[in-house]
Amino acid sequence: MPAGMKYVVIVGDGMADYGIEALGGKTPLMVARTPHMDWLAQHGEIGLVRTIPDGFTPGSEIANLSIFGYDPHRYYTGRGPLEAASLGVRLDPKDIAFRCNLVTLHFEGSKILMEDFSAGHISDEEAKRIIIDLDREMGTKEIRFYPGVSYRHLMVFQNGAAKFSALDQLELTPPHDITGREIASFLPRVGGSEGSGGDRILSLMKKSQELLKNHPVNLEREAKGLRLANSIWLWGQGRSPQMTTLEERFGIEGYVISAVHLLKGIGILAGLKVLEVPGATGYFDTNYDGKAEYALKGLKEKDFVYVHVEAPDEAGHMGDLRLKIEMIETFDEKIVGAILKGLKSFERYRVLVLPDHATPLSMRTHAADPVPYVIYSSEKELRNDSVEGFDEATARKSQVFIGKGFELIERFLRTHSSN
Repeated sequence: MPAGMKYVVIVGDGMADYGIEALGGKTPLMVARTPHMDWLAQHGEIGLVRTIPDGFTPGSEIANLSIFGYDPHRYYTGRGPLEAASLGVRLDPKDIAFRCNLVTLHFEGSKILMEDFSAGHISDEEAKRIIIDLDREMGTKEIRFYPGVSYRHLMVFQNGAAKFSALDQLELTPPHDITGREIASFLPRVGGSEGSGGDRILSLMKKSQELLKNHPVNLEREAKGLRLANSIWLWGQGRSPQMTTLEERFGIEGYVISAVHLLKGIGILAGLKVLEVPGATGYFDTNYDGKAEYALKGLKEKDFVYVHVEAPDEAGHMGDLRLKIEMIETFDEKIVGAILKGLKSFERYRVLVLPDHATPLSMRTHAADPVPYVIYSSEKELRNDSVEGFDEATARKSQVFIGKGFELIERFLRTHSSN
């Protein structure tokens, strides 16, 4: 790596979208006021990158593994073990970690609907009380529950791969993919191959519903008119991956900044240190100013910082057009703009900005479409007079396409080095 060079990757989760009729066929990125990302596109390299390989569910775990430079075909084993790394939960080779959401189910006679995959974005404190109680009531020598942030938690099945032959191969659906839908066809398979463990997983989910029905946290939330955390939803299972660090691959050290345990976990496995930002929530009220401030402080100590902001993705899951545009504009002003301003104090730097995946408002979940990216280098500033801004259509017109998302990091770190 060039001596003294600083590198910043800035991810606006779920910013990409499809054309919307109410916007005259334009996307939120096309209509949002984003002067800083537009400037980068006009003075850097803009293109499209496929962060979700064919055959993979378009989740943030797959997309961000790609952005970090890891081929999901080789390194992805499940979302649970990535979050375990962030929580400091050590996994033995045969342990299987599951993502454990607190969700709101709606019961209509014999039908059960996924009303809210986040249990009304339950607070950290409320969720911790619930998870601790679930671990006490449902935990065993084999099964443990670990509190995370808001609705995002962890369950570990110790030695699960040895006890159940196909437990880490079950098809478990992310709850955010089925918002408003009946859950019956998305439950773990029961009666499949012998020893698969699907019946055990389903039993845990049903038992949690009984325990949470009259839990003090839910009684308090009901009195306030808030959505209840009336079930767990298990998904994203897998065993701990073995990953070569960014320092081993590129000779680079740095930090990851995110409120989401998934991103912290990938960063830790990639050899980065986590910079904890006070007030970072992974929601609309996150500490945007703090994330930019900590990123710049981190660059004074190390050469690489990966900054992740969840808010645009949350707006996409809600299907809220106005809010998604607002979150994209906030991301541009308070994250991209603030970091660009601070980078001027460094002699040499490069910036990579992109969504990890699309979260179309029409779908309210993730999509696998290629997403726009921009690479800017202070050493090789370009002038793209034909580029109006940073968006999906402009990236497509550039005819620059990175088909394997995990190759983008090498393009970012190496291709633009000075000669």
